Amino acid sequence: MTNDNWAQVSEELKQAVGANNHTTWIAPLRFEGLVDGVARFHVPTTFHGNYVLQNFGDQILTQLARAGITVQRLIFAQSANASAAPRPAAPQPAAPALAAADDEDATPSATLDPRFTFDRFVVGKPNEMAHAAARRIAEGGSLGFNPLFLYGGVGLGKTHLMHAIGHELKANQPHLKVVLTSAEQFMYRFITALRDKRMMDFKQLYRSVDVLMVDDIQFLGGKDSTQEEFFHTFNALIDAGKRIIISADRAPGAMKDVEERITSRMGSGLVVDLFPTDFELRVGILQAKADYYRAQYPGIVVQPGVFEFLAQRISNNVRVLEGALTRLFAFASLVGREISLEMTQDCLADILRASDRKITVEEIQRRVSEHYNIRLSDMIGPKRLRSYARPRQVAMYLSKKLTSRSLPEIGRRFGGRDHTTVMHGVRKIEELKATDSQIADDLELLRRALEE
Repeated sequence: MTNDNWAQVSEELKQAVGANNHTTWIAPLRFEGLVDGVARFHVPTTFHGNYVLQNFGDQILTQLARAGITVQRLIFAQSANASAAPRPAAPQPAAPALAAADDEDATPSATLDPRFTFDRFVVGKPNEMAHAAARRIAEGGSLGFNPLFLYGGVGLGKTHLMHAIGHELKANQPHLKVVLTSAEQFMYRFITALRDKRMMDFKQLYRSVDVLMVDDIQFLGGKDSTQEEFFHTFNALIDAGKRIIISADRAPGAMKDVEERITSRMGSGLVVDLFPTDFELRVGILQAKADYYRAQYPGIVVQPGVFEFLAQRISNNVRVLEGALTRLFAFASLVGREISLEMTQDCLADILRASDRKITVEEIQRRVSEHYNIRLSDMIGPKRLRSYARPRQVAMYLSKKLTSRSLPEIGRRFGGRDHTTVMHGVRKIEELKATDSQIADDLELLRRALEE
C-alpha cells in the first residue's frame, strides 16, 4: 500500500464516518508502511490512536479490503520518524480479534482498549445486571448460562463489557485462549478463508478457543453462508463447554434476516437488555470519563453544572455524550480556558441542536407501519382487523409517550379518532407490554430507532 492508496481510502472513509469525524480523527493519521499484513500509522497522541482503533478500526479494515489491500492488523502509534517502516510483526487476526487460536501461552491484549475495564465501567440500575453477568464470566468457575447475550442501543456499554472481560481474563487466567471479534470481521475472515482455500485455518481459529466474544451480531443478517458457519462454530463451542458472549442492538427474536435456529440458540442462555441510561448514570459516566481525560489534558478545570447540563441535554446516546466531552477537553486545552457552561454551549452548539430534535406523530406512524410491514393508509384508516389495529395502538402509545401532543391531537392524526379511542389504545399497550415479550421488544426497538 502506498500513500496514494491511503489517500484514496481516506476519502472513502469520509463518506462512511462523516466529515466532522474524518477531519478530527482520520485526516491526522499518517500512513507509515505495511509489513506482513500489519499497517502502521502515525498518530499525534496515544489517546488519538486508541480512539481511532476502537471507533473506526473495523471501517478502516473494511475500506482497505474493498480497495484490494490485504491488512490483518492496524497499529496506531507516535513515531519519532514518520517515514520509518513498521517493525515486522507476526501475523495476527484482523482487529479487533484478541487472540490467534494457536496461541497457547496467553490471552493477548494488543487490541484491548485500555479504557474499557471494569474499573471504568459506571454501574447504574439500567446496566447492573449486564455488569454482574460479565463479572461472573470474567471471574471463571461454573455458570448456569451459556451464551451471554447482551443487547441494547448504541453506546450503552456492550463493547465496553466485552473488553473488560478480556482484560480480567488476561490478568487472572492468562492460559485461556480468548477471541474478541466483530460480526463484520468474522464475515470478512470467512470470505477471505474461502477465497484463499484456508477454511481449516479459519475453523481452527474460532473453534479451538476457550472464550469467543462476537460484537454486533446483527450484521450477520442476510449473510447466509456466514450464518451457516457461525451456527456450526457456535454449536461446536457450546458442545465443548466453552464460553460465548454475544452483543447486538436488539433481542434475538427481533433480529431481521437471521435464521431462527441461530436466534433460538443465542437466546437459550442469559439474555440481558442494557436499558437506556438515566440522568444519574449519565452524570456518573461523564465524571468517570472526565477523570480519564484529565490524564490526557492535565490542568483542565470543569466548572460546576457542566456535567448536569450535558446529562440533561444529551440523553439518547452515550457515545455522543462522551464525544461531546472529548471535544470540550480538546478545545479547552487548545484555548487554555476552563470548561464553563458558556463554553459548552458555544463549543457543542451543533450537537445540542441535534439532540433537541423533536419526534413527530407522523414520524412514529411511518416507523411503525414499516416495522409491521403494513401500509400507512391502513394503519391510520378505518379498518379494524387485528393486523392493523395492534400496530395502530402501538403508534398511539408511542405518540403519547414520545411527543407532547394531547390525546385529541393524536386522535386527529389517526383518521380523526376520538381521544377516548387513543386512551384505550394506550392502556391496551401498557397492559400487553407487561405480559407479551414480543410487544415489549417491538416497543423498545421502535423507541430506540425514533430517538437515534
